Amino acid sequence: MRAPREHRLATPDGDICWFEWGVPGAGPSLLLLHATGFHARLWDQVVAALPVDTHVVAPDHRGHGRSFKPASLADWGGNATALLPLLDRFAGRPLVGCGHSMGGTVLTRLAAERPEAFRRLLLIDPVIMAPGLYEGQAALPMPDPAEHPVARRRNQWANAEEMRARFADRLPYSRWQAQVLADYCDYGLLPAASGDGYALACPPALEASMYQNALRTDPHAWLGAVKAPVTLIRAPTGERGDAMDFSLSPTWTGLGPALHAEVDELWAGHSHFIPMEAPRRVADLIAATL
Repeated sequence: MRAPREHRLATPDGDICWFEWGVPGAGPSLLLLHATGFHARLWDQVVAALPVDTHVVAPDHRGHGRSFKPASLADWGGNATALLPLLDRFAGRPLVGCGHSMGGTVLTRLAAERPEAFRRLLLIDPVIMAPGLYEGQAALPMPDPAEHPVARRRNQWANAEEMRARFADRLPYSRWQAQVLADYCDYGLLPAASGDGYALACPPALEASMYQNALRTDPHAWLGAVKAPVTLIRAPTGERGDAMDFSLSPTWTGLGPALHAEVDELWAGHSHFIPMEAPRRVADLIAATL
């Protein structure tokens, strides 16, 4: 598999880490945006299944991976703002954007801010919910991340292999392709500040704040400014057990018509974690688009 080049891009708030495979060519470049709590290298198996001449750019969102860690992630729109300097670095090049979950939401904001940048958007089960769910949320008191169960995630590991062994037979990870889980663990840890072992590259408190504030920023405020043609892929919907139940899709079923999506497909047999469960199928979809 091709190894990516790791870059740093200085922004007013801190450095964004981004990875690059290949070099710009005659065709469009591919921008990949990951989900909450994850990192850019979780796309490795998708990239491995793409044509070898594909130029790929995949950043770690702020608060994630090797990018800067703010005090909180209260504003989802801020995740898009943090990536605008990276997007502008490729100004003048046609881009195809592919975002999963929160990454799909961020991608729509980028496309609304820079409509000339994107040739097409591929949204994989984006966390964009029905409009009514956002009403009044921004006015509520800021929640304490410590109150969210994700804040209590185990955050001390001897190494990536220990992490992989613990997750391998647990949902949702047990549904993932084995090498994707290995990538998650191999690149999802950083040396612990204590000097003893490793800690999660997305600190649990920051991940918790992402989930707690998911409804405080209403993406419907900018969806009308998205001009690029859209391909929308969704997992099956149904009655979710709670906000952290990702066995089913959190995506609003009316999103496709709202975005005038040229493609609106339901991928049966998958959970919300489509790229982790079916990286080659996602790669085939991207390759056909490119």
